[in-house]
Amino acid sequence: MSSNSGIQIPSRLPLLCTHDGVLLPGSTMRISVDTARNMQLVKSRLLKGTSLKSTIIGVIPNTRDPEHDSDELPSLHSIGTAGLAVQVVGSNWPKPHYTLLITGLCRFRVTQLLKEKPFPVAKVEQLDKLEQHTEGDQADGELGELSQRFYQAAVQLVGMLDMSVPVVAKLRWLLDSLPKETLPDVLASMIRTSNKEKLQVLDAVDLEERFKKALPLLTRQIEGLKLLQKTRKLRPDDDKRVLAIRKGGVFPGRQFSLDEEGEDEDSDDTAMLEKKVKAAAMPEAALRVCLKELKRLKKMPQSMPEYALTLNYLEMMVELPWSKSSTDCLDIRAARVLLDNDHYAMEKLMRRVLEYLAVRQLKSTLKGPILCFVGPPGVGKTSVGRSIARTLGREFHRIALGGVCDQSDIRGNRRTYVSSMPGCIINGLKTVGVNNPVFLLDEVDKLGKSLQGDPAAALLEVLDPEQNHSFTDHYLNVPFDLSQVLFIATANTTATIPPALLDRMEVLQVPGYTQEEKVEIAHRHLIPHQLEQHGLTPQQLQIPQDTTKDIISKYTREAGVRSLERKIEAICRTVAVKFAEGHKVSRAESPTEQHADQNTENKKEDSGIAAPPEMPIVIDPIALKDILGPPVFEMEVGGIKDKVLAAHRANLKRVIIPKRNEKDLEEIPPHVRADLDFVFASTLDEALNAAFDGGFPAAVSHLQVVSKL
Repeated sequence: MSSNSGIQIPSRLPLLCTHDGVLLPGSTMRISVDTARNMQLVKSRLLKGTSLKSTIIGVIPNTRDPEHDSDELPSLHSIGTAGLAVQVVGSNWPKPHYTLLITGLCRFRVTQLLKEKPFPVAKVEQLDKLEQHTEGDQADGELGELSQRFYQAAVQLVGMLDMSVPVVAKLRWLLDSLPKETLPDVLASMIRTSNKEKLQVLDAVDLEERFKKALPLLTRQIEGLKLLQKTRKLRPDDDKRVLAIRKGGVFPGRQFSLDEEGEDEDSDDTAMLEKKVKAAAMPEAALRVCLKELKRLKKMPQSMPEYALTLNYLEMMVELPWSKSSTDCLDIRAARVLLDNDHYAMEKLMRRVLEYLAVRQLKSTLKGPILCFVGPPGVGKTSVGRSIARTLGREFHRIALGGVCDQSDIRGNRRTYVSSMPGCIINGLKTVGVNNPVFLLDEVDKLGKSLQGDPAAALLEVLDPEQNHSFTDHYLNVPFDLSQVLFIATANTTATIPPALLDRMEVLQVPGYTQEEKVEIAHRHLIPHQLEQHGLTPQQLQIPQDTTKDIISKYTREAGVRSLERKIEAICRTVAVKFAEGHKVSRAESPTEQHADQNTENKKEDSGIAAPPEMPIVIDPIALKDILGPPVFEMEVGGIKDKVLAAHRANLKRVIIPKRNEKDLEEIPPHVRADLDFVFASTLDEALNAAFDGGFPAAVSHLQVVSKL
């Protein structure tokens, strides 16, 4: 190769047969290696060759599809492009596959095929001379006029694009720096053209003919852009938006996309992202980091793995509510009414919320309090937190901390990890979209600890009013202000909360409810809610207060009201079945059946068909026992038959059993009952008097104690 005479290609070239594109001189193209011949060429010349000469290969277009490849070499196109293999990417697992990045150098003509296997090699004749021409060579004649018209059309095309985009600015620089005889090949490879049209440009060996082939393609592209700009509804800040550039770059081998909105958006990702960064009103430190990452992103090719990671990071940064907050509702009277409607017997918690509202009225820059509701399950700690958010007019977000044992769940992963992501605090802020929500940290007493760190220790910064104004998530790596967030933690006990974490929270005890409070809660909230959930109305089902008291005392043993709600739900399901069966029977009856004789009605009763129930259905103690079964906490002693038979075998003569088990004697064989003396006791005094001959002396001096047996 001589620098004076330009690049001279070898007279013998290995041929790479392509089917999915046309490589033009001056353009760059990625070619997938699919066929066995192409694979042999890559292994023999590109992977083993050490000289620059070994990287020059001939690219022959428009050959047979590799799916129909056979041992026979297909007919070769007479003209091809000598290309320089710039990059080889691929692997041998699970099967060999390679992708080549090839830059076109010049045209050649195949004069003689020297061999076909293992890959074709041909004797070629170079058609294009790559030495630089002077402008004076084309100044006169028809060729000069064509060259000037083509250059002006190319400048017009670039002028319709946004020069602030780096790839467009680079294309404008290429128009001024490249020789005009190379422009037809370069522009034809960029604009949207078919392979057939590119093949016509490739076959145009004469320079004048090449200009004539490429100029209509360029003119058609310009007219398409004009039409698209007229018909497309542009946004006010998008007057000179870059029309989509396939794969996001104006490089040789790439094409403009005029008909796909998705590609249009992809090409301008960085420009739109830059506008979002400037409009996000970030603090200075965060803005500085974002602009630095954005500058790096513009220089990255999209094929780099780091491109997607950086893009995700910037999108997360612009979506965070750095300065967006909701307006608090500070009306104390309205807040009191709303809390009274939502909850009952929560005076301590309601008073604390009203105190916060009162102070906010006097001082607008008050930091968000950090509360911790401690109480048994089912007393309404979580629902109170949701009601507080609704009272303040803030967004609500719940974070379940039960079982969390990795500190990165709180503070996120560093971006050096492949699957890095922010912690639950930053993710929650992104979800609610404001910087002053109500965060409910549920089950804070059930945090774990593992080799991945202590999440309770990570919460120390989050729940410290003196530190959380500059909370730093490992993923963001910039401070975020959490001082306006109202944190509410819930726990069943403070025994398992680390002392350092407990010291940062204001603990409010939420005790269990009394029976009277449970009755009031059931009739204010639980029963109406379950009636609505089961499609029933108060006119169809009524549960008196006495029945509610029986449910509380005989079927539940809890500080909260969850079991009580489940029992009410079971009653509603049973009543819904009754109404569904009765509704089905009433719809099946015809007017003739309604006037049938008594014999027909008797047959219906005998067949077990349900009649529509009378409304309203009132749940009394008998109905309650039918639905829920015998009282759980007033049941008789079990296994009376087995115990009596064991006493009979032991030759015992007297057996004391609870009076409520008297009916169980029917299961005992008659001869056993005849041999034993049964004493039925309903109080402890009766049991003691029966157990001792002559009675129990101290039984008379004490008050009567009711047995729980």
